Amino acid sequence: MVVAPSATPCSNLGFLSVFQESNGFLGGYLVTNAWGRPLEFRISTAVQPNKVQQILYGDTLESYIAGEVIGKTLFEKSTTPVQLVVVDNRMCLDLRLRIDCPVALWYGATVGTGSMPGLMVQPKVFCHTEFPQDIEMIREQLDKLTNVDLVEPFARIREAVQEARKLGVTTRNLAA
Repeated sequence: MVVAPSATPCSNLGFLSVFQESNGFLGGYLVTNAWGRPLEFRISTAVQPNKVQQILYGDTLESYIAGEVIGKTLFEKSTTPVQLVVVDNRMCLDLRLRIDCPVALWYGATVGTGSMPGLMVQPKVFCHTEFPQDIEMIREQLDKLTNVDLVEPFARIREAVQEARKLGVTTRNLAA
């Protein structure tokens, strides 16, 4: 008797890191399986806002660049589906406004009496304030992960972006 394998939903995770350097904002998007192994990696070109954009966008400029210009583009160009995108800074959390997938902020700073970076999912993990329904979905995805460190992939992203820049990589898709 042959037993057909049951279709199990994939538990791929996306990790988005956007950071500012002297030549502008750069981003990297790493898709891993549930064990943290890379499936796909994409990098952005540098995005340098001009003075007019800085004036017009004001305090919303960084979240616009991180969430819409870089984050959304990298997410949409990816060919590997994910069930959750984890970001490492507040400015990337607005990606959730542009995609139909839960976005979780890993916020390593100590949350004190100041403003929270979003809705708390669990200690150091937050979601966008406009998507309270994401709390349960994010918890379910995180519960499926047993030995995945949510911080470590961001170090890999930054190191890979730097290495790709040294090599003069001009393509946005690097096969993992």
